[in-house]
Amino acid sequence: MYRFAKFAAIQICGWRGVVVFKDLFQKKRKYATIPSERLGRTGQPEEGERPKREIPEGLMNKCSKCGSIQYSKELEKNLKVCSECGHHMRLNAWERIGMTLDETGFEEFDADMISVDPLQFPGYAAKLEQQKMKSGLHDAVITGKGFISEQPVIVAVMSFDFFTGSMGSVVGEKITRAIESATDQGLPLIIFSTSGGARMQESILSLMQMAKTSAALSRFNERGGLFISVITDPTTGGVSASFASLGDINIAEPGAVFGFAGRIVIEQTIRQKLPDDFQTAEFNLAHGQLDMVVHRKDLRTMLGRLLEMHTSKGGF
Repeated sequence: MYRFAKFAAIQICGWRGVVVFKDLFQKKRKYATIPSERLGRTGQPEEGERPKREIPEGLMNKCSKCGSIQYSKELEKNLKVCSECGHHMRLNAWERIGMTLDETGFEEFDADMISVDPLQFPGYAAKLEQQKMKSGLHDAVITGKGFISEQPVIVAVMSFDFFTGSMGSVVGEKITRAIESATDQGLPLIIFSTSGGARMQESILSLMQMAKTSAALSRFNERGGLFISVITDPTTGGVSASFASLGDINIAEPGAVFGFAGRIVIEQTIRQKLPDDFQTAEFNLAHGQLDMVVHRKDLRTMLGRLLEMHTSKGGF
């Protein structure tokens, strides 16, 4: 192409025109890539140059709601509540127990109870092992006996990081046994709920846990027991339709999603646009589904006051 252009330039402009057209058809120049750091002869950064720093994993956390970046240690001191927007981040079961119960000790129930694969659901056994490794739990709930403001209480604490807190046979059995322990010992019961619903891999067996836990709560209520249900984000499906909604006192953390079916499913069914705050704790409080919405930093104190008001040292 360059030769053709040169020939055309000679024909049109003479030899002087070649000089003008020559620069237009020069080959592209190659540019050297300059590294961000100047390296010496040894291949190491020269003196005075600042080396790149590696940021340790887990040092910082990003709020999923407002996007602000915060130091993990500061976030833990603030009970995992965003200091910028007040968003209540999810806690695992042991974090919840540590924040809520007294340090006098916690007696765990049924610690070795694990889920099996009763229906031989494809891939379920492998997923259970993955969830155990990922969360460090045997299943999606921890139950036991502890103290809040020096008052004995039976607790069941669900954890969303194990199979999205889904309720299978083990979850239902452990919660039922916790309710029965509270009934036998005459102690108040607190259940911290968080769940995506019944565990589909166990089919009808998981749905049966709704009736089993509700029946145990009915017997507990007949004995005059106090049941406080604490709703955390999110609590949906079979859990919200059973024991989570049956508390004598129903409390939720700010912004917690609480409902049965998902927003998209409801909108497609009724063919209407739902309010932006639909299924939030504040929405449920305004429509009579909850008794109160309590900030995480005040929750332990509130539970202690409720226990003191409604129970006695002799039990029921």
